[in-house]
Amino acid sequence: MGSGSNRSRRYSEESERNAVFLVRSSGRTVTEVARELGFSAEGLRNRVRQEQVDRGQGAPGELTTAGRGEKLRRLRELARE
Repeated sequence: MGSGSNRSRRYSEESERNAVFLVRSSGRTVTEVARELGFSAEGLRNRVRQEQVDRGQGAPGELTTAGRGEKLRRLRELARE
């Protein structure tokens, strides 16, 4: 999350990356991994999905994390004008 965000982060980027890696490499379900690590299953599911998009495995038109950040920056800039 960039600075200036209203949303608090419960988990570090590193712990989220580790959780996504565990889902992808262990053969266990998102729900199982989330329960074990104390994550929200829906939050982890969203993170796993976004990681797939970032690797180029999303549907056409889905925004990568970088693309989402750029779009948000543009919207903020337009709102200031």
